[in-house]
Amino acid sequence: MNRIPKPLLVFHALFAVFMLAPSLGLPPELPGMPAAPLGPRIASELANHLGFVDRSLQGRDWLLGEFSGADIQMSFVGEAARELRAQYPAMDAWVRRFQARPAYLRALE
Repeated sequence: MNRIPKPLLVFHALFAVFMLAPSLGLPPELPGMPAAPLGPRIASELANHLGFVDRSLQGRDWLLGEFSGADIQMSFVGEAARELRAQYPAMDAWVRRFQARPAYLRALE
């Protein structure tokens, strides 16, 4: 099985969540720093990190080959990127798979 190095997975997860701040309605700026200049950087980092997740899922259903805690931990990233997922078909299919799991559906009840 082709495994994703854990430190790299954690880094990408945390950084992607931070870079998703604008889509979550959070200000994409640091105190005293206007947001507009950060727009291109945020878009670039989103493409980089969401692309990493998408490439990691190509040819497999789950991040580590079979469903694991990595999929649960990273699920927030996939869901938060809902407006961008069309650009990342493997990630979109992965989100749809975990959202169809019985445990996920029970958690929503």
